[in-house]
Amino acid sequence: MAIGIDPLVDFACKQLLGNPEHPAITLHFLNAVLGGSPQIIDVEILNPIVEKEFEDDKYAILDVRARDAHGHRFNIEIQRTLPTALRERLTYYAATQLVEQLGAGEGYELLRPSIGICILDAVIFGRVKDLHLDFRLINGKHGLTLTDHLQVHLLELPKYLPSSHNGTITDPIEQWCYFFTRAKTLTAEELLEHLPDPVFSESAGVLEMISRDPEQRILYEARLKAERDARAKLDFARQEGRQEGREEGRQQGEAVGKVKVLRDLLDETSPTDDELQAYPLDQLASLECEFQRRLRKRG
Repeated sequence: MAIGIDPLVDFACKQLLGNPEHPAITLHFLNAVLGGSPQIIDVEILNPIVEKEFEDDKYAILDVRARDAHGHRFNIEIQRTLPTALRERLTYYAATQLVEQLGAGEGYELLRPSIGICILDAVIFGRVKDLHLDFRLINGKHGLTLTDHLQVHLLELPKYLPSSHNGTITDPIEQWCYFFTRAKTLTAEELLEHLPDPVFSESAGVLEMISRDPEQRILYEARLKAERDARAKLDFARQEGRQEGREEGRQQGEAVGKVKVLRDLLDETSPTDDELQAYPLDQLASLECEFQRRLRKRG
């Protein structure tokens, strides 16, 4: 039987990557994303899951915050859609983790890198094929890095295409992309045929525990429902926006047409057709009234 738990649901993702009982999973993921340089050998989960996080039925993304033995700060989150200003928000979170490290009177030399990681089930940068994108403060002209103390990493999962040979996956980033996109529909045995690393046996076990444990299953289903409800509201808002846009476009077209007729009757050359298309409705209405006044004055 398939595992049936989607690791991209934020509750399941946090049980995987933000669970103090399974630090090996978090370590493997962080080393995969960061390339293992320096190798992270110990990690502390700063915000372990507590039930009170689920008392409010409002939909909010659960993130994972952690710190390694080098003092590096990590913020990991999962996003199923592209919310407004996601890039700015990820930058803000990473910057906040950097700023909050210093107390009054402490020197900047105490700062350690702040690293944001977003597992994204959508695509922001469709022009490039890379599914892992690493952003830092660099000089674009000369390729100079100002500092690595502020980093944002994206994993754009829709770009992942499993290898056709259907064998063992060795690349760490590809391993996690395969796990995130295939774990729900495969059995643990099928999953581990391609992911022999022991950490994925442990990860599959976490998902199976969510499936079997009644309390965890209820929390998982609640988060899944909240996610679906939020997506439905977003889809409805977009549909309403498109409908309003079409109506506004119709009104705009009619208003532009009326003004163009009056302009031509007056033998005016301004405003041009292109300029009229850029006028808001209230300005078109004012211009229509002005042209009508001038036509009446002519007799």
